[in-house]
Amino acid sequence: MPAPLRTVPSSLALHGVRWLRSSYSTGANNCVETARPSAGPLAGLLAVRDSKVPDGPALLFSPGRWAEFVTAVR
Repeated sequence: MPAPLRTVPSSLALHGVRWLRSSYSTGANNCVETARPSAGPLAGLLAVRDSKVPDGPALLFSPGRWAEFVTAVR
């Protein structure tokens, strides 16, 4: 069984996703954006990218791993 994807080389490869950023963002493009792919092998994962580089790579997290990350940074 192949290892699960952890990144995609370009967030543009995530077709049809809606990227969201926090309402606390200042609009200066200095935050992260998240999206939830709903189809294909990435369905159910959370994608995270740097808002300053919207065509750059995206990290992929399972819901559980993302919850662990958010808990750790709080």
